[in-house]
Amino acid sequence: MAKPDRDAEFTEYVSARQGWLRRVAYLLCGDWHRADDLVQSSITKLYAHWHRASRADNVDGYARRTLVNTYLAEQRSGWARWTILHRFGGDGGGALELEPGPPVVGDLELGLDLKEALARLPPRQRATVVLRFYCDLSVEQTAQIMGCSQGNVKSQSSRGLATLRNLLDPNLTLVMEGPR
Repeated sequence: MAKPDRDAEFTEYVSARQGWLRRVAYLLCGDWHRADDLVQSSITKLYAHWHRASRADNVDGYARRTLVNTYLAEQRSGWARWTILHRFGGDGGGALELEPGPPVVGDLELGLDLKEALARLPPRQRATVVLRFYCDLSVEQTAQIMGCSQGNVKSQSSRGLATLRNLLDPNLTLVMEGPR
């Protein structure tokens, strides 16, 4: 009877953490539908290795690492696997609206600017910035998740933040550099 207990434990974990995983996935890829696909792929991998994940000291860390690795593997594949699904109403009239993302809170313009700037970062810089500053992980934890050195995390973070600063306020660079 281990499998029903295992399935119940997995279902309980995923039900509690799915929203959080979806937000992290969105920050990584910048699209709610693609974020849902990333979460689904990650959850599938997590289920396949639940016997190991459930015994981990930090199940959230294990799930987050699975999500980031899934995202980075997709980016390395050289092409995105996109499937466009259309749902039509019973009358064949038009496409139904899919589930919207979470409600926007705060400064909408700043959020849109940040989203656009984040989308322009290379995948590893983006993953590093999301892990360090959204997930609030240490350099050591981020290095462990990304499978790289702490120095690499520091340089990716530095480059990512510099690019974000430049994209969000190009004049800031000129002020910091001084007159030419």
